[in-house]
Amino acid sequence: MPANDPNGQRFGEVAEAYDRGRPGYPPEVVDWLLSGSPRRVLDLGAGTGKFTESLVGRCEEVVAVEPSEGMRAVLGRKLPTVTVLTGSAETIPLPDHCVDAVVVAQAWHWVDPAPASVEVARVLATGGTLGLVWNDRDEADPWIAGLSALLEEYGTNPDSEHEPVVLAPFGPWEEFVVPWTNHLSAGDVVDMILSRSYVIALTDASRADLVRRLREHLVEAAVDGQGRVAIPYVARAFRARRAHEWPG
Repeated sequence: MPANDPNGQRFGEVAEAYDRGRPGYPPEVVDWLLSGSPRRVLDLGAGTGKFTESLVGRCEEVVAVEPSEGMRAVLGRKLPTVTVLTGSAETIPLPDHCVDAVVVAQAWHWVDPAPASVEVARVLATGGTLGLVWNDRDEADPWIAGLSALLEEYGTNPDSEHEPVVLAPFGPWEEFVVPWTNHLSAGDVVDMILSRSYVIALTDASRADLVRRLREHLVEAAVDGQGRVAIPYVARAFRARRAHEWPG
């Protein structure tokens, strides 16, 4: 959750819906971002722990930093073995060079990249890795394209491809792309949309109208044998090492 998001408090208010509706991450992406078997990993902007839960059991120690109290409450309840701290990408409450990897899942586009890049470099060990990942809905799917068209009618924007904006001392970037499919109940699809920042910002009347039309659109969705809706995504991951020669 971003520190500079004007709807930050309201993000916390929809934390439960966020946790139900937002997708996790495919294991291939987790493996790639954890290349080199880092011992201590920081999940920065961890939200309700959608990526954090993939780290538990794979690293000796996992630390999650998240500015939203509501998000932290859900994360702490789900993952009691994880150290959960209040902070942001621009102000990380950790000492210098204390983690081997920093991962930012679905959150780097919210940060101020100049101070965040310096702050991440400060807490990383020399040669440590910064990894960024986004799940983008696959607009090649006709039903997803229809969903995005519906959202645009309410002044929102569909998911789009993200590119990392990170400053020295990181680079060069490596990229890894994985198409995958998440499966949700119809109710969880509604939660997924309700947890988006631009939907939070709608008036109550507009939000209710959007939900009504979303439920109509869900009737046309492909479902599996358990009645769940298939939501295709493209996970885009990026990683770069902290430069050895950086004086910080």
